[in-house]
Amino acid sequence: MPDTQEILFIKTSSLGDVIHHMPALTEARAHLPHARFSWVVEEAFVPLARLHPAVDDVIPVASRRWRKQLLAPPTLSEMRTFARELRAKRYDRIIDTQGLARTGLIAKTARGERHGYDRDSIREPVASRFYDVLHRVPRDIHAIARNRALTGLALGYEPQGEPDYGLDRAALAGVPSQPYALLLHATAEARKEWPEESWVALARVFEDRVKVLLPFGTGAERERAERIAAQLKHAQVPIRRELDDMARMIAGASFVVGVDTGLLHLAAALGVPLIGIFVGSERALTGPIGSGPIAIVGARGAPPSVAEAVAAVEKIAPAAAIRQPAEG
Repeated sequence: MPDTQEILFIKTSSLGDVIHHMPALTEARAHLPHARFSWVVEEAFVPLARLHPAVDDVIPVASRRWRKQLLAPPTLSEMRTFARELRAKRYDRIIDTQGLARTGLIAKTARGERHGYDRDSIREPVASRFYDVLHRVPRDIHAIARNRALTGLALGYEPQGEPDYGLDRAALAGVPSQPYALLLHATAEARKEWPEESWVALARVFEDRVKVLLPFGTGAERERAERIAAQLKHAQVPIRRELDDMARMIAGASFVVGVDTGLLHLAAALGVPLIGIFVGSERALTGPIGSGPIAIVGARGAPPSVAEAVAAVEKIAPAAAIRQPAEG
C-alpha cells in the first residue's frame, strides 16, 4: 500500500483502551512515514490523543454524553454534525480497534475500506457486520497486542518488537521542585478498589521520604482522596487536570502506585516506575506494559497486603526518591 494514504483509526474509550492503542499508532507510523493518521476518540481523551506524535488529526466523539439524552434535539444536532464532518473525507483504510457495536457504527458512517475484528474475535459480534474486511485476532492476548495485530493486518505488516507508546517522558516531565509519588487510588469499577486503610498504611511508610499526591477524576474520587489525605501528615490532593496535564504530572513522578486504571497504564506508557495493585482484573490481559520498572502485586480475587505493596515499592522505586527526605 502506498505510504501517502489517509488512515482513520477508531478507538474511542476508555482511558486504558486509548493508551493501549498508542503502540499501534507508533508502529503504523514507522511503516507508513508519509501517511496521514486521523483518530476518532471520546471527547474527554482528546488532549491525550493529541500528545502522540503520529496523530495528524483528532476527531472528537461524544457518545458517552450523547447516550444520556439520546433523543434530545441538541444531541441529535451534534450527532449529525459529527457524521457530516466524519464523511467529509474519504479514507483509504478505516481501522476499528475497539470492536464494539457503537464503534462499528462509526466505522460504517465513515467513507472508505473498513477493517475490524471478525465475529469470533470480539465481545460484541454484531460489530463485525459493519466492516468490509474481517480479521481474526486471538482474544486471549494482551489488549496492546490485539491492537497491534489488527492494525498490522489492515495495513500490511507484521508487528515486531516491544510496544512503543510514542510518548516522551523527559519532554513532558520538566523538572519537579521535589520528588513526589502518585497514589492512584481511584477506579470506576468497585471490584478493582483497594481499601482506603491500605492506602493510608502504604503512604505512612513513605510520606517522610517523598511527597505523596492523591489525584482524582470525579467528585466521589475527590472525597476518597481527601479522606485518605486527612489521615496523613503531608499528603496533597492536587486540582483536577485535563489528561495532557495529568500526563505531565505522571511523567514527573518518582514512582506511581495504582490500581488497574487508565492512569496506571499512562504511567507505564511514560516509563515511570510503577507498582500495580491488582484486585479484580486479569493482569495477563490488561496489566501495565512499558519500558520502565514494573511490579504487580495481588491478583483477581486476591488483593495484596500492605506489606507486599511496600516491598514492591522498595524494590521498584528509584532509591534516591524513597531514601532521601523530601525538602520543604
